[in-house]
Amino acid sequence: MVAPIVDASWLREHRDAVVLADVRWYLDGTPGRPAYDAGHIPGAVYVDLDEWLAAPGSAAQGRHPLPEPERFAEGMARLGIGDDDTVVGYDDAGGVIAARLVWMLRVTGHDAALLDGGLAAWDGPLEKTPAEPPAAKRFTARPWPAERIASIDEAADPNNVVLDARQRERYRGDPHPIDARAGHIPGARNLPARENLDESGRLLPVDELRRRLGHVGVGPNTAAVVSSCGSGVTACHNLLVMEHAGVGHGRLYPGSWSQWSSDAERPVETGEDVASHRVG
Repeated sequence: MVAPIVDASWLREHRDAVVLADVRWYLDGTPGRPAYDAGHIPGAVYVDLDEWLAAPGSAAQGRHPLPEPERFAEGMARLGIGDDDTVVGYDDAGGVIAARLVWMLRVTGHDAALLDGGLAAWDGPLEKTPAEPPAAKRFTARPWPAERIASIDEAADPNNVVLDARQRERYRGDPHPIDARAGHIPGARNLPARENLDESGRLLPVDELRRRLGHVGVGPNTAAVVSSCGSGVTACHNLLVMEHAGVGHGRLYPGSWSQWSSDAERPVETGEDVASHRVG
């Protein structure tokens, strides 16, 4: 299987052998498709996160539950992604959004990688929307592997290392209109996904990523890591970073804070933790 992260030089070398997927999406509700239409890496297809990478949101399941495998397979097939294709996903946020697609593909046994640096890493000309949609391919529905998914009760288990990929202000409890309640899962450690990147939007060196992970209790011998965020999207970035850094595989909590904060019976913590200060 291809490495979880590839750079622009790898992409140029293998360009004809991969399917490029543009996964631009914005928390404030701004649609990603117009940004794709205005210019994307040549040949890339646009993957709508809300349409193909998530089921309809609810208070009970969170904003972005995993879709049924058949729905995911339908979307990939219609976008011209087949069972045997290698997919390289990117966005304009250093990969923290496109990581959702890449993680979904990798955990179901498909070759997929994240483009380090995203759209900004591409130094060639951009393309407008192709005149014709891609030809459909065969993409087999496969169940989400239970060993790579965590439930809300597993996120509550103090025996698990729970990571929160949200920005520091949302983790510590600053009010945000998108959240039912402010704060974080008790005991969760804050590892903001966007802080895995340098100023250019590329991943930090592997040694630095390992240091960051170590400060929040994640290392090669950590048996049970649950990755959370606002709604199960940027949490995937931390999971790919773990794999890239060679410290194993964690589990995604798809409901994340959007599910937890909507359940009035679940306790909430606020404030920063010591690990959060050491990571920065």
